[in-house]
Amino acid sequence: MTPRLLAFNKPFRVLTQFTDADKRATLADYIDVPGVYPAGRLDRDSEGLLLLTNDGQLQAWITDPKHKLPKTYWAQVDGEPSPEQLDALRAGPTLKDGPTRPADVTVMSEPALWPRDPPVRYRKNVPTTWLEITIREGRNRQVRRMTAAVDLPTLRLVRVGMGDWTLGGLECGAWQELRVPERFMR
Repeated sequence: MTPRLLAFNKPFRVLTQFTDADKRATLADYIDVPGVYPAGRLDRDSEGLLLLTNDGQLQAWITDPKHKLPKTYWAQVDGEPSPEQLDALRAGPTLKDGPTRPADVTVMSEPALWPRDPPVRYRKNVPTTWLEITIREGRNRQVRRMTAAVDLPTLRLVRVGMGDWTLGGLECGAWQELRVPERFMR
């Protein structure tokens, strides 16, 4: 079997699985490639880069925490972060399941993204800020929990990179074939 690797730009409210008993949107609604499975997860309420592969060794390598594969997100947060809040995110806030590793965090301009359906709620008197956050671990809903821990709730979360792979110009709901790293070619 030839190893395959796909990049998918997962839309909002799509489950990171191919079936759902509750008839919610799944990967099967977008990807018709037999034998590929997600390498990691992306919450239903998050958007962006999801890698899929048909190779168990490649899937394990992408998801194994010992490789500390960086994951980069663009997070729209409620409010304007103070220097102290940004420092707390960078240091790695402590969550209910323990301290997080340090993260790279920068304030960024609003990115040119596809429209989200439904749109993020707009409040005239409450500003929002976009942050680029890179983490090197992958706990459940980690970025959302980190921003909430410093009183900056996440309104929209888009993963734009995993390791050397990026979302690039991939349209929302589209997928493309990627080059499999040489070490996984047989």
